[in-house]
Amino acid sequence: MNRRRAYALALGAAALAAGMGAANPTPDPAVSSKPRPTLSITVRKSPTPTPTPTPTATQSDGTLQILTYRGYAEYGGTSPKVNWVGSFEKETGCRIARLDTVQTAEEMAARVGERPYDLVSAGPALAASLIQNKQVQAIDPAKVTGYEDTEERFRDMSTVSGKVYGVPYLWGYQEFIYDSAMVKGGDLKQAFASDRVALKDSPLSIADAALAEGSADKPFELTKEQLDRTMALLESHKERTYWKYPIDLIKAFATGSIDYAQATPYYRLLLQNAGKQIKTLETRKNTGWVDSWMLGANLPDTTCAYRWLNWVTAPGAQRDAAAWAGLAPASDKACKGRAKPMCEAYGMSGGGKSKRLDRVVFAERPPGGCRAEDGECTDYDTWTRRWSALVAE
Repeated sequence: MNRRRAYALALGAAALAAGMGAANPTPDPAVSSKPRPTLSITVRKSPTPTPTPTPTATQSDGTLQILTYRGYAEYGGTSPKVNWVGSFEKETGCRIARLDTVQTAEEMAARVGERPYDLVSAGPALAASLIQNKQVQAIDPAKVTGYEDTEERFRDMSTVSGKVYGVPYLWGYQEFIYDSAMVKGGDLKQAFASDRVALKDSPLSIADAALAEGSADKPFELTKEQLDRTMALLESHKERTYWKYPIDLIKAFATGSIDYAQATPYYRLLLQNAGKQIKTLETRKNTGWVDSWMLGANLPDTTCAYRWLNWVTAPGAQRDAAAWAGLAPASDKACKGRAKPMCEAYGMSGGGKSKRLDRVVFAERPPGGCRAEDGECTDYDTWTRRWSALVAE
């Protein structure tokens, strides 16, 4: 690979470290004896974001305490050019007193109980827990100007017994990619049969394995028998890699340590633009998720919280967040300018929008009419225990 392409991948990896907040990478999987091209990448140390002040002011003073994923609410700490939180404060008169960010769903679940946050951006599994534990309150969609502009399917996922608990923000889906310079591709079952595959370190990856196993039509609604068969498939190959941070995924492909990986379209594009011969396996379905903003349960005054919800559903804010985080916006009105490449990558632009979305099986909260307490499904806690045992082996 020429120096220009190597430099492009190095910059891409550095962008991940800065924009997505990649932490210390895990060791790369062992390289097989078969000669494979390697690519040396140098990751620049990302600037340390300057934390927002943490005064003793309360919500009634016009301040907010927010918990979100890194890259979802930028305030200029990574780059002075990326600061839509500052614009929110100037235009609304509200102030972000505390902005806590995490990188993984596990970190999010651990942090959310530490304090009564005013706003949390939650995925489906955490959303279910927050609603069940009454840590969030129902949202009045009539007070959120851009709510009706978000995808209807996403809105339905955050509605329980007619009450709205989440405002859709960003979404993505997993696809299986492969290095065509190393392998010919194959199908999903072949990818899971390889030891040189990297899976995302998340219990929700069980759903992708269920699609490969083939006995479940609804990969997020597994009976005990279906879960056992799926885990048997995962347990049959113990040498595979589980990636937690995106930088690890990029480095593994760059060094030729893996052939296949579970990844979002954004990382496929990043690798392709750097000159790697990355292609996508053809699959009947893909698994996806939606992150939504939720409102804390015990706010003395929700005025600024609703101003935030209005801000993040506006096309401008969703456009900034989608472009920076490498995900798709919940509103197709944001699919212009800097967010257009992401919308195209996730199938939100042009005639392919409905076709692509129809192939995505989204993790729901809780799964449809499939209830663990009725003995029909295994619950997410069971998935978490089985996954933890798998990756610990």
